[in-house]
Amino acid sequence: MALYEALYGTRCHSSVGWFEPGQARLLGTDLVRDALEKVKLIQERLHTRLSMQKRYANKKARDVAFMVGERFLLVASPMKGVMRLGKKGKLSPWCIGHFEVLKRDREVVYRLSLTTSLSGVHSVFYVCMLQKYYKDPSHVLDFSLVQLDKDLTYDVEPVAILDRQVRKLRSKDIASMKVQ
Repeated sequence: MALYEALYGTRCHSSVGWFEPGQARLLGTDLVRDALEKVKLIQERLHTRLSMQKRYANKKARDVAFMVGERFLLVASPMKGVMRLGKKGKLSPWCIGHFEVLKRDREVVYRLSLTTSLSGVHSVFYVCMLQKYYKDPSHVLDFSLVQLDKDLTYDVEPVAILDRQVRKLRSKDIASMKVQ
């Protein structure tokens, strides 16, 4: 006796059915066909969802390999509020320096030559922490044009006034200028 029959006194009436040994009832061909169609529909929807997830993940993936001797910027702020590579807060840089790759430890792990100011930081970094450095001559200052004082400061002289603006508040006016 089945558990359902023992509890309720009647046989369970389901599409699967409870049969006695030797007894067999033919299930409808429509029921089998509908079940197979549902399985195929579920498989198609799973396939489309997995392909969408794969496409999204591939957009974020970076398949890069760096050479020894190339220069890279180091992403300085992976963790909010942690001060390891310089300043903390709003004025902290997004990337710092341009460091040379000394060695490729594994497929996605690189050892960099860091400056003495970063001696407390471990020199091995994951590939997502590196940004390619493109040498730009405008980043480099020409010191022959600038007269440095003894304390390594210099005077800045304005070339031209590009724009003037007066902002009016409730009780006062604030004048501002854009200077080149």
